Parts: sequence; structure tokens; C-alpha cells
Amino acid sequence: MNERILDEAVDFVKQLFREEYSGHDFFHTYRVFRMAQRLAEEEGADVLTVQLAALLHDVDDRKLSPDTCLTHARAKTFLREQGVEEKQIGQILQIIEEVSFRGTDSVVPSTLEGKCVQDADRLDAIGAIGIARCFAYGGSHHRLIHDPDSPPSLNMDAAAYYKSESTSINHFYEKLLLLSDSMTTPSGKRIARERHRYLQGFLDEFLEEWEGKR
Repeated sequence: MNERILDEAVDFVKQLFREEYSGHDFFHTYRVFRMAQRLAEEEGADVLTVQLAALLHDVDDRKLSPDTCLTHARAKTFLREQGVEEKQIGQILQIIEEVSFRGTDSVVPSTLEGKCVQDADRLDAIGAIGIARCFAYGGSHHRLIHDPDSPPSLNMDAAAYYKSESTSINHFYEKLLLLSDSMTTPSGKRIARERHRYLQGFLDEFLEEWEGKR
């Protein structure tokens, strides 16, 4: 039964994100799913709950579905249609509610399962893939790559973060470089360290090239 539900969830997400090009596409979801499963196995979390939460974590995201982001209607409807017990649905929806980065209003998940999903989602925002996603998102939203006269806005709360239309390079300072220190599982912290080094190295090289020093 578990395999059937997971297959249905994969198909559901693949169809939902078939025309999404901002970096929050099906492949992002599937990478988060695989990483969250890995973390759950290493940390001793409930694997099925983590798998389902990871697969559904973006289906009601405010950037992609503003009409359902407060109610998690898409995720809730899907889970009920699959016959998932209400207690587990509540656990999954709580994980989804807590997963997102919200600037200074971000929360530490209240369960081990939530920590696995949040860490997996944040790991996909750093390292080589995180860099690629940053520029894909910026381009899809008509944002400049870099503007030296437009400094990053630091310590933004959720309202300011959601309204921000900053450059892609500013996004490194406003979010990406902060993520390694926000990991909450030992496994996530270990993986994040190397991805953070890659992220910082890219940024250093970018700025050197921008100034014509390399």
C-alpha cells in the first residue's frame, strides 16, 4: 500500500508542476523526497510520513498556489483520497506548514520528521543545484543577476522577505548563505557543510570576475 500511495503522489506532483520553470519544479520535489528519505533513515524518523510530506511540501506553496497556501487544500485532498489516516494527515500538514524559509520568522520544526524534510528542502537550495535554482528563479521573475548599487536586505521578517524583489546575488546573502547554520539534523549539518563551501566559493569567484580581477 505504501508504494502505491508514493507512486500516486509522484504522479500527482509531476502533473501539477509540468509547466513550472522557476526551480520549484517536479525535479526539485523529487530531490527533496530522496534526500528527506535518506535523512529519515539515518536519523530514525518515520520514513513514510517524511516521504509523503516531502513529495507534497510545495503543492500549496504560496509562490505556486496562493489560493490554497493557508489551507493546504491540495495536499489534504490528495491524502484523504488515498485513504491516509487523519492523524497522519495532521502530522504531514504540520511538517508542510513548518518547512518554509521565512526570514527571521522561520521556525524549527516540532518533530524529527519535520526536521528531515526541512533540512532536505534547504539542502536543495545550496551547493551546485542551489546556485542553478537561484538563477532560474531570478530569471523567471525578471530579476537582475547582480547590481552593486543595490545592497542585500538582511534580517528580513516573513512579510519583508515575501515582498523582496532583490537580485539573484543578493539572495545569496538574504537566504542561501544562512541555510547551513539552520540545519537541525546531524546528517543535514554534515551534508550542508560541503555544499556551503561550494556556494561560498562560487560567490567569491563571481564577485572577482564581476570586478574584472580574474
